[in-house]
Amino acid sequence: MAAKIRVGIVDSGSAAAQAQVAAATAFVRGDGDGEVRRVAACDDLLGHGSLVGDIVLHCAPQAELLVAQVFRERLATTATQVAAAIDWLVGHGAAVINLSLGLREPRPVLDAACRAALGAGVVLCAASPAHGAPVYPAAFAGVLRATGDARCDRFEISALAAPHADFGAHVRPMHGTLAGAGASMACAHLSGHVARHLAEGGRSDPDALRAWLTAQARYHGQERRRR
Repeated sequence: MAAKIRVGIVDSGSAAAQAQVAAATAFVRGDGDGEVRRVAACDDLLGHGSLVGDIVLHCAPQAELLVAQVFRERLATTATQVAAAIDWLVGHGAAVINLSLGLREPRPVLDAACRAALGAGVVLCAASPAHGAPVYPAAFAGVLRATGDARCDRFEISALAAPHADFGAHVRPMHGTLAGAGASMACAHLSGHVARHLAEGGRSDPDALRAWLTAQARYHGQERRRR
């Protein structure tokens, strides 16, 4: 029998209909330079985090969501906010943390939070775009880098071993439209895949987990696009 597992979501919040939210809080910019305050989470005004949560719960119905809100009116945040969110999620028992976001600069505060989470045995899944410069936290060592792969259906992943991503997954949210589709939703699918595996007794140590994901992959190697 699968066990309950806590999945942290660093995003824009959660939908009121997502009854499996065990805890939620928000991280907002404070008055000082680089300061972050923790306040009560508000409604998911952007809908992005709700889409991510829907995917995780679809892939891993036994999951309990821990929601760390770092986006409010727009999809913009800081490394300090994301780092504080990761620290809070680790402290609340997250086994997997989904980071469907990407920041351009490898800020030390975010690197430190990721290293601390990984050191505590938490699996970090982060979105990585198919094109352009690396983004963070996906580009930090030890983080599972996820991107969209049009070959993948739901519950399918690809082992890419690509410069920009480790694994690919289904690109669309649960409602099936292209709204919000891309690496963010693929990341959520990978997080759900990992969460279900861990809930069923799978190993979380990095080498074993990557080997298991590779063995489960429907496709191996990068998607070849027609020109």
